[in-house]
Amino acid sequence: MESGLVDQFGRRIDYVRLSVTDRCDLRCSYCMPEGFTGFEEPGHWLNFDEIVRLVGAFSRLGVRRIRLTGGEPLLRRNIAELAGRIAALPGIEDLSLSTNATQLERHARALKAAGVTRLNVSLDSLQRERVTQINGRDVLARVMSGLDAAQEAGFAPIKINMVALRGTNDDEIDAMVAFCMARGFILRLIEAMPMGETGRNAEYLDLQPVKERLRAQFGLIETILPGAGPARYLGTADGRFNIGFITPISQHFCETCNRIRIAVDGTAYMCLGQEEKFEFRTLLRDACSDAELEAAILHAIDLKPERHEFREVPYKILRFMSMTGG
Repeated sequence: MESGLVDQFGRRIDYVRLSVTDRCDLRCSYCMPEGFTGFEEPGHWLNFDEIVRLVGAFSRLGVRRIRLTGGEPLLRRNIAELAGRIAALPGIEDLSLSTNATQLERHARALKAAGVTRLNVSLDSLQRERVTQINGRDVLARVMSGLDAAQEAGFAPIKINMVALRGTNDDEIDAMVAFCMARGFILRLIEAMPMGETGRNAEYLDLQPVKERLRAQFGLIETILPGAGPARYLGTADGRFNIGFITPISQHFCETCNRIRIAVDGTAYMCLGQEEKFEFRTLLRDACSDAELEAAILHAIDLKPERHEFREVPYKILRFMSMTGG
């Protein structure tokens, strides 16, 4: 069945980023502030049956890709069980997961066996002290162990997400390129987004000059990689290394946006940089019919705005990224 999820601007929506928790064991400088306590009540979290029912409705309407996010999704108990249930749903062709990898060493094999096909791992520095500074915790060794375990479990390729921060880690981009080349990882450089007080205080770095410098330095060419995300990729001619650039500020990708985010409480956010949302939890807990649930999804998609306003109105979004779903 072809997707029935086409928004008012003609964009086909086939990708859902699903948060399974708003908790995280890190306090990254651009995401969640130290001492933050505004977490969602566990009783408001969608349970596994509710999640599977909601994802099943999206899949019947044409969604093919699901990404499990957080917070830190590996903090949700029995996450591999949930992954397996989602992977088994008819129509789901790609199940991926974003993680900070601090818990990955003990979960990697179970996630692979459950049907998770791809991993994105956040890693903003290769220096222990700098990781501690950016992430608020001394976790570099645990992240590296998690990456080792993921490769041993058979995940390939693994994408490394590096938020590039001016004056903090921008001098480490070449080192990260070398690391990813050596390990066979795909590197993705990300511009910090002004979400919440922490995001607005992050040292934004325009990645366009970085992209052109790396293009010339390594002889990179335009390429396309599997996945539903917004990265624009360059790669070596032999295909052995690829690097993506996620540039919501310097070169937004709103015209091709194919995704929505669902927070742990069942609230669907139509855009990171706007307030439009739709709450599914009440519907699910009021024993709605499948037809009512699918009609609600169609209504929610109609709320999706044309574009964000991160550059024009950087103080607009008060919620933190962890509250929205990564």
